[in-house]
Amino acid sequence: MARVQLALRVADLDAAVEFYSMLFGAVPAKRRPGYANFAIAEPPLKLVLLEGEPGEATRMDHLGIEVPTTGEVTAATTRLAEAGLATRPEENTTCCYAVQDKVWVTGPGGEPWEVYTVTGDARPDLEGNTELRLSAVAGDGRCCATDADTAVPAAACC
Repeated sequence: MARVQLALRVADLDAAVEFYSMLFGAVPAKRRPGYANFAIAEPPLKLVLLEGEPGEATRMDHLGIEVPTTGEVTAATTRLAEAGLATRPEENTTCCYAVQDKVWVTGPGGEPWEVYTVTGDARPDLEGNTELRLSAVAGDGRCCATDADTAVPAAACC
């Protein structure tokens, strides 16, 4: 099943987790330092929360479409390139505590979109740990920072 992903950068991750838990009647599917995600069945949504700077207003970080297989990422890459969009594929990248295959495109307003599949878990030993600290693997919640000059997500983004 494919589902839309909405990644938000939030100033207070704990408060955001509490709010979205109440809003969707669900608990996070993954909770790591500086990061949480919800896998909502109805409506089908992958909500990703990335810890931002204290006092910063919540903002959209990036959008995505989660697909079940690498083959679907490859098909999306071909389809998007044939449609004339500039694509940036990433294979076996680690971000947001997951190993992923993906392709990035940029919308007309500069909004970053990814089509991705999760191929493995990274740092499951940190599940439930909410202390904000850098982990030993890329994907500590800051991995989705944009390159300042291009507004394109940095490499290894979730």
